[in-house]
Amino acid sequence: MARPQKSPIHTRLSRRIKTIKRILHSIATLGFIGYLPKAPGSFGTLPPYLLVMLFRPDDIPLLIFSAFIFLLGVLSAHQAERVLGKDSGHIVIDEFCGYLISVLFLPKTLAYLTAAFILFRFFDILKPTPIRMIEKTIPGGAGVMMDDVLAGIYANICLQVWRYLY
Repeated sequence: MARPQKSPIHTRLSRRIKTIKRILHSIATLGFIGYLPKAPGSFGTLPPYLLVMLFRPDDIPLLIFSAFIFLLGVLSAHQAERVLGKDSGHIVIDEFCGYLISVLFLPKTLAYLTAAFILFRFFDILKPTPIRMIEKTIPGGAGVMMDDVLAGIYANICLQVWRYLY
C-alpha cells in the first residue's frame, strides 16, 4: 500500500518548525560558544561582559534587555534541553542573562564589570543554596535560566554591599 503524499502546506509548515527549532537551539547555545571544549559557561558570559563594557547602558534599558533575554532564554533553553538533555553545559544563554543581572544598578567601570564577571561565575559554579535546589526543582527552560538569575542576583548583592561600604 502506497503512503499518502504530504500536502505542500504540511511540508512548508514542517520546514518552518524545523527552522524555528534550529534558531532556538542556536540562541540557547549562543551559536558555537556553547560547544567550545573548555569553559563554555565562562565564554558564554564574555559576550554580555563585552557588550556592557562597550556600550555602558543605562540601568532601565539594561533591565528591559535582561527581561527580554530571560524570556528568550526560557524558550530557547526549553527547546535545546529536548535535544541536549537537562541543563546541558552547551546551553549558555543563561550565563548571558545572569551576567546582565549581576551588573544592574552598578557603576559600569572596568573594576565593577570584572568583579561582577568573577563573582557571577563563582556563584554559578558553586551553586549555593537555594541555587542548586532551584536548578533541580524547576523544570524546563525556566529552571535552566533561574539558577543563573539567582547567581547574578547573589553577585549583584555582593557588589552593592561593597559599593555601600566603600
